[in-house]
Amino acid sequence: MSKHVATIAWSRGDQNFADKRYSRAHDWTFDGGAVVRGSSAPTSVPLPFSDPAAVDPEEALVAAVSSCHMLFFLDFASRAGFRVDSYLDEAVGLLGLDGEGRTAITKVTLRPRIVWSGDRLPTQSDVSALHDRAHSHCFIANSIRAPVCVESPV
Repeated sequence: MSKHVATIAWSRGDQNFADKRYSRAHDWTFDGGAVVRGSSAPTSVPLPFSDPAAVDPEEALVAAVSSCHMLFFLDFASRAGFRVDSYLDEAVGLLGLDGEGRTAITKVTLRPRIVWSGDRLPTQSDVSALHDRAHSHCFIANSIRAPVCVESPV
């Protein structure tokens, strides 16, 4: 078991709180020292009370799923003797109502584009097997209820 720490800090400052006209912008500080600006999504809380340049929790969840999947995929591809030159994923999360009528991320679709090189290139079957293995090991995907789908050309 391992421990992972994120500190989330928000301050009202001189904003009125009772009228809900306050900034939702805040900072995420991670245990390695990285600081990321966070905010509600402008689709949830309208401007100017959201910061569209900041990362919203929905985006962060999608990024975490994509990153976890990619890291396992790269490891398994390397172990299988394949060489990956680049991996680009334009992952998408859908926010909607779940089966119980609650707002939730209802689906995450990963769309990795992978560039391979070397003497041994994977077949579509190899790539599918690597994605299946990465998905089964991705502890972020294993932690959420939403299905995670992979749409991947070779």
